[in-house]
Amino acid sequence: MNTPAKAPMTRQQVIDRSAELGIAVERLRFFDEADLTSGSQGDDSGDALHGRLEGMRDYTQLTDVALRSVREPAEGLFIAESSKIIRRAHAAGLSPRSFLTSPKWLFDLADIIAESDVPIFIGTDAAVESLTGFHLHRGALAAMGRPALPDPAVLVADAKRIVVIEDIVDHTNVGAIFRSAAAFGVDAVLVTPRCADPLYRRSIRVSMGTVFQVPWTRIDPWPAGISALHDAGFHVAALALDDDSVGLRDFAASAPERTAVVFGTEGEGLRRSTIAACDSTVMIPMSGGVDSLNVAAASAVTCFALQDE
Repeated sequence: MNTPAKAPMTRQQVIDRSAELGIAVERLRFFDEADLTSGSQGDDSGDALHGRLEGMRDYTQLTDVALRSVREPAEGLFIAESSKIIRRAHAAGLSPRSFLTSPKWLFDLADIIAESDVPIFIGTDAAVESLTGFHLHRGALAAMGRPALPDPAVLVADAKRIVVIEDIVDHTNVGAIFRSAAAFGVDAVLVTPRCADPLYRRSIRVSMGTVFQVPWTRIDPWPAGISALHDAGFHVAALALDDDSVGLRDFAASAPERTAVVFGTEGEGLRRSTIAACDSTVMIPMSGGVDSLNVAAASAVTCFALQDE
């Protein structure tokens, strides 16, 4: 027998429950599709989002990767998607600008929401999908203030194992690399200027929020920045197939105390100038006719091999 669908909470029920949980009622901003039709969402002008809905522009056109990749860093924000990711961002000390959710998910985050004083946008499922461009099925979104990136020299000052990702433009791979770095005890990640944003929504989601856990920053210029790693006492190893590449097992058995491993793009791999500037070249031996691994898989294997016992 099918269980009847539970009726959605009314606005008044949401208001009453919020008050019970210590969430100031004046922070609640209810909206539906009609509120989004007074102006065009397509031009990204935000003209429709005014008055009590000011601030919702942070959530427009979330599926436009090219636009969001430029806009979010420029505007000092990133989007945390799902209750779990929002909790991890909160645990890392990051501050919300606002929350976006539907009535059925609002109270999953009541404890965190009650701690802040930022707006809470609460929309019908259809309105949230119209605003963001996708169906929200992971609980909530939060527009978060983007943290200032530290100086690379400061970041690696006390590190022993670091990962450098060069020009990797796939957000899924970036997120997966951060997850492996966290799992296997990497102390820091350095990201080259042309690499995809680790704080893009998909990168964060794939990383399971470990982008908030592993210290990271951008290293610029690159590959000239390798000299700064040398100055800091790091042996810099390029993960690449080369004539003089050392097998990962052999390299890991005697890896210097301070080691930085550089991973290259999904297709062409590392630049020749990068390989030339590194101290050694390392390869993962293959069998079964396989010539290489996806960069995310290669990073997992390498980080595991180099982890401290």
